[in-house]
Amino acid sequence: MPIATPEVYADMLDRAKAGAFAYPAINVSSSQTLNAAIRGFAEAGSDGIIQVSTGGAEYLSGPTVKDMVAGSLAFAAFAHEVAKKYDVNIALHTDHCPKDKLDGFVRPLLAASTERVKAGGTPWFQSHMWDGSAVPLTENLQIARELLDLCQAADVILEIEVGVVGGEEDGVVGKIDEKLYSTPEDALATVEALGLGEHGRYLTALTFGNVHGVYKPGNVKLRPEILKQAQEAVVKSRGLAADAKPFDLVFHGGSGSLPEEISAAVDYGVVKMNVDTDTQYAFTRPVAGFMFTNYDGVLKVDGEVGNKKAYDPRAWGKEAEAGMAARVVTACENLRSAGTHAE
Repeated sequence: MPIATPEVYADMLDRAKAGAFAYPAINVSSSQTLNAAIRGFAEAGSDGIIQVSTGGAEYLSGPTVKDMVAGSLAFAAFAHEVAKKYDVNIALHTDHCPKDKLDGFVRPLLAASTERVKAGGTPWFQSHMWDGSAVPLTENLQIARELLDLCQAADVILEIEVGVVGGEEDGVVGKIDEKLYSTPEDALATVEALGLGEHGRYLTALTFGNVHGVYKPGNVKLRPEILKQAQEAVVKSRGLAADAKPFDLVFHGGSGSLPEEISAAVDYGVVKMNVDTDTQYAFTRPVAGFMFTNYDGVLKVDGEVGNKKAYDPRAWGKEAEAGMAARVVTACENLRSAGTHAE
């Protein structure tokens, strides 16, 4: 199928919230990891989200070029072509963008999508993330409102972060302290600034102890009930139905999370969960195994000629893609999106 249109993406999110499941959002940084992610979604029978970070976008443009916009547009163009061969819907997203990179990443991409939409096409990306966790909440929401207006013009959904995710991603380090936990007051301030859809749709990453990076299960102290409290605070303040979930929530820093924590977060309105560290390992581990097993073919040992079939990048690349695709399937199963694709 073609990359999801804005209407298809909105329907994906609506179905996830109504059906109490969430989509894995898989970070990629190459054509191989992109293909692996799409394959995984197809094998799981799940629609999905594929995203690129600022560092991933730089890498996609060429490690010596480091042009985030060029890399992002190249990634999107490639994805639009290869996704046509699969029978699931794929949405494209850009991940964490801090304030100092907005002018070199999100704003130019929104401008490119706006021009594409004006010409009768669809946006390059279906959503973009503004990461305002490093600035005061008031400034965070002021910038978010400005970006929400730009997103609405481009027929794109905005993702914001309210609170701080600990750990490190692409050189951005979040302290592990009380700021890892969003408050009901944060939730109310968000709705006051951005509304409940009347100014444009947005996804909200409220933080409930999330940490980027590698952690054993149980080592990250998540409190999913914070998500429930945030939803309830808005329901009460706006007089909504008691069972309403006004926020479309995003789960960041999910590596090492326990299954019951993931399940609770989805029950409280999470529709998107970022997956990066686990799929990086799932891609690389088969390569390491292949190299150890076939070292005398990969290397020209003792003056021999090696084995071209072993050092052909496609040989170990296929192993890597299969490993990552399998981990995407697992993510879909954990988030209950497996088998939910609707024609």
